[in-house]
Amino acid sequence: MEANNFIEEIINQELEEGKVDGVHTRFPPKPNGYLHIGHAKSLCLNFGTAEKYGGVCNLFFDDTNPSKEKTEYVDAIKADIEWLGFKWFEVHYASDFFDVIFEKAVKLIEDGKAFVCDLSAEEISATRGTLTEPGKESPYRNRSIEENLQLFYAMKDGRFADGEKVLRAKIDMSSPNINLRDPVIYRVLRATHHRTGDKWCIYPMYDFAHPICDSMQGVTHSLCTLEFEDHRPLYNWVVENTGVEHKPRQIEFARLNITNTVMSKRYLKKLVEDKAVTGWDDPRMPTLTGLRNRGVPAQALKNFCEAIGIAKANSEIEVSYLEHFIRDYLNAYAERAMAVFEPIKAVITNFPDKSEKEDFEINPSDETAGTRKITFSKEIYIDSEDFSLDPPPKYFRLKKDGYVRLKNAYIIKCDDVVLNEDGSVKELLCSYVPESKSGNDTSGIKVKGVIHWVSAEDCVDCEIRKYDYLLKDAEYPGQDFSERMNYDSVHVFKGKAEPYLKEVGEGKSFQLMRKGYYKTFDEDGKLVLSEIVSLKDSFKPINK
Repeated sequence: MEANNFIEEIINQELEEGKVDGVHTRFPPKPNGYLHIGHAKSLCLNFGTAEKYGGVCNLFFDDTNPSKEKTEYVDAIKADIEWLGFKWFEVHYASDFFDVIFEKAVKLIEDGKAFVCDLSAEEISATRGTLTEPGKESPYRNRSIEENLQLFYAMKDGRFADGEKVLRAKIDMSSPNINLRDPVIYRVLRATHHRTGDKWCIYPMYDFAHPICDSMQGVTHSLCTLEFEDHRPLYNWVVENTGVEHKPRQIEFARLNITNTVMSKRYLKKLVEDKAVTGWDDPRMPTLTGLRNRGVPAQALKNFCEAIGIAKANSEIEVSYLEHFIRDYLNAYAERAMAVFEPIKAVITNFPDKSEKEDFEINPSDETAGTRKITFSKEIYIDSEDFSLDPPPKYFRLKKDGYVRLKNAYIIKCDDVVLNEDGSVKELLCSYVPESKSGNDTSGIKVKGVIHWVSAEDCVDCEIRKYDYLLKDAEYPGQDFSERMNYDSVHVFKGKAEPYLKEVGEGKSFQLMRKGYYKTFDEDGKLVLSEIVSLKDSFKPINK
C-alpha cells in the first residue's frame, strides 16, 4: 500500500520482507482521567492504521496504578471512542495479565536477571548516575536467586510495607541509557484495584507490563508518543528476556500540542478539583467529552488529525487550525438561525399590525436544505452591537436617520431613539420601505449594512454563552501553570432567539447569523445557546 507517513513505510517494509503477516495495534489509555484532544491523534493513528491494513485494534487499559484509577474513567474512555466512530476488536486490561506478568518476573529472578532491592526511591534515584556518569550498583544486587525468590514472594504476600522493597531488573548500571540502569519493575503498593480489588499488594511498573501485555494480545506494532523513545531499549529487553513467544515492535511518533490548550491530564484534573471548570465535560475543556458537550463534530476532529499527519518531531499546532476544521464542517452541515445578544427593541411604526411570514434559507451550503418560515412583525429585536448613538466613520449598521437592511426582510430607517433615564437605549422608532422586500426590492435604495433580528411576536428568551481559551497565552520559561490560566473565560449574555431554536430541542448545532456556531441546551426549560466556535477564521493556509 502507498504509505502516508513513516510508520506506514515501516509496516510496508515489514510486510514485504515477511516480518509480519498483518497489523494488530492497540490504543492504551490509563484509566486515571478523561481523554483529551491529544488522545484523538493516537486514536486516529492506532485505529486508522489497523483499518487501512485490514487489521484490528484493541482497546487496552493500562491499569497498573490502582491509586489513581476509576471505573468512571474506563466508562468515559469507551464513550469517547464510540463517539469518534471507532470500533475496537477486543478490550483488555493490564490487570487481565497480572498473573502472567508476575510469572515473567519470577522467570527473570530465576535467570539471575532481577533482584529484590531494599533501597528507597530516593536512594535509587541518587545512585542512578547522570548522562555523563555511570550509576552505582545496589548493595543488594548480588543476592542469591533463592533469597530473591523468597523475598519477592514475601512482597506478594504482603509482608512488607509500601516502598520497603522493590524488584529491579539487573541490566547495566553503566549503560548510556539511564532507563537500563537496573530499573524498578515491581513495587509494593497497597491500594484497592478497580477490577481486582485487594487481590494484589504488588503491582508491575508500566515499562515492565507494557511489552508483556502487548505480546499477550498479539500486538504487532506498539505505537507510542515520543516520550517513550528512550524507553524502547527497555521495552526490547523485556521482550527478549521474559520468554514471550510473540515479539511486538514499539514505534514512536510526535504527540499533539495545541496553543492555548491544556494538554495534561494532571492539570485537567486539577481544574476539575479546584472547580475552575464545572467538570470534565465543561465546554471549555479540551477533553473529548468536553468537546462533544460543546458541540464539536467528531468528524471535524478526525479531519484535523488527518491533516496534521504523523511526524517524528514534536511541534505545536495553532489552535486556529483546529477551529478551522470545526468551522469548515459546521459551515457545510449546520442550519442557520437568528438570535440577538443584549437585544434592543425596534418598533416599525408604519408596518401593519398583522405579522407576515418570510422565507429563511436553512443552509446556503446545502442546495437540498430548502427554506423555512420566520415571523416578521411590527416589533422586532436587534442586537445591541448593531446600533450606535455615536457611530464611528464608515459605520454601516443602524444609526439615527440611517438605513439598514434586515436579513430576509426589508430595509428600515431609524427615525427616533427613546432613551432610559440613565441615557441607555430603551427602544428605536423606525419605518420600513415596503418596496424593499428581500428578493423583490424595487425601492432603489442602496444600503451597505445587513443585520439580523427576531420578531417580538414569537421570539423566546435565551442565555448565550461565549468562551475564551482556558490558557491566556503560550508557555514561557519559568512561568507557573497558574499564571497562564484565564479565569475569565466564560461570558454570558441575555438574548432573544427565534422560536425554532427552542422547538428543535437540546443538542442541535446552528450557525447564528453573523455571530458564530452555537449548540442548543435546555436548562430547566430555559434555552441556552452555547458557543462552539466563532465565525471568524484566523487560520490562513500557506497557499492562500
